This record gives sequence, structure tokens and C-alpha cells, in this order.
Amino acid sequence: MILVSAYLCLSSAIASRKLIEPRVDILQSARVTMAILTADLRAACPLAKEFQFLGMARKLGDVEADNLDFATHNYTPRRPREGDYCQISVFLEKDPRSGEYVLWRRRNPTIAPDPLSGGTREEIARGLRGVQFEYYDGYDWYETWGELPNGGKVKSALREQSNLAGIPEAVRITLAFDTRASPKTSVPVEPSTTEPPLVFRTVVRLNLAASSLPAGSGNEGSATAIPNGSGSARGVN
Repeated sequence: MILVSAYLCLSSAIASRKLIEPRVDILQSARVTMAILTADLRAACPLAKEFQFLGMARKLGDVEADNLDFATHNYTPRRPREGDYCQISVFLEKDPRSGEYVLWRRRNPTIAPDPLSGGTREEIARGLRGVQFEYYDGYDWYETWGELPNGGKVKSALREQSNLAGIPEAVRITLAFDTRASPKTSVPVEPSTTEPPLVFRTVVRLNLAASSLPAGSGNEGSATAIPNGSGSARGVN
């Protein structure tokens, strides 16, 4: 009886460890990812004259895989003729070897003819089950930003000029991680279809958004509290 009890305790401890360790890794990966994206977005600046900030809603199968393209001053020069300006793309891609979805960040510290290409890319996080970006213009949240078909967003009558151009006032980031995948390894793991994903969300205020708007756009009358989409206000990073 003592041996059986000891075995059951040991088995339970091992099962608990297997359950907790991946979630600890996921929590750490989510914190690092949010910190990277938050630092870049806080110092966001116009990407190009034609489009200052682009956010596209897209899917890879049934997985939310939004794209984000902008420029930032959150960059430390590493080579001659580089400044603190850097073009950035954030996107989700499926790893053909492991079958996991990986979040990538492309960075180009030069002013390229095509602001949506060039530079180098780095892996930010893996084992995701979805990435979603939403954009706040001072009045409402939108799933896309920039060039939209059929007008997309409706101009607010409270502003003298269009409130759809330039840089959004805030971006809401939602990351969903697969509970069975470990962000530290690329070992093939079958995505969980029964367990719900671990979801992390934050709202980032873009500090340089007001400077990108045309003069007289009415930005001085924007709200100081940013709603989270559920009718209540929440703090922002």
C-alpha cells in the first residue's frame, strides 16, 4: 500500500510538471513577444508617403494571421549610414518542418524603394494558434488600417478632416498560443483541437500618432481613455 501510494504521488507530480512547464514557457514567450511589439509600436512613425501605416486582416486556413507594416524609431544603429529609423513587418507563417505557426518580424534599417521588402527577419515566437491586430482611430476599433476596399471605415462627422489616414492612436494585440506546443523547440507537435488556446492581449498607445495627422484634423479632441471594445475603458501600455 505504501509503494502504491508513493507511485501514485510520483505519477501525479510528473503529470503536473508536464502540464505546467509548457505553460510557463508560453507565458515567458508571450511576455517577450508583447514587449518587442510594444516597444516598436510606441515609437511608430510613417512608413512611406503613400501609406504611413498598414494593417491587414488575413487568415491561414482557420488561423487568424494578421499582417502589420510600419516604421519605428525604436532601433539602435549597427552599421555605417544607419539611423534610428527602421521599417518593420510582423507576420505569421507556418513552419513546414514542425507544422507550427511562427511569428516573424522583418526589419530594414534603410529607406528602401519598396518599404514592404528587404532587410532581415527574425523569429519572435512559435507555437501560436492565432495573431490579431486591431486599430483605434480615437473613436472606434477596426480590424484593418490603411488602404481598404470600398472605403472600409466611415469618416467620423466629429472631425473636420478624415480620421482614417496617418497612424492609428492605439493598436490592440491578441496572441493565442497552443497549450501543447513549446515555444523553445521546433519538435513537430500536433496542434490541440480540444484544449482552448492560451490568449494574451494588450493595448499599445502609439506616441507619435498625433504628429502624423494633417493640421486641423481634430486630433486634439480625441479621447484620453481607449475602450477595449466591450464598452469599458482600460489602461494602455
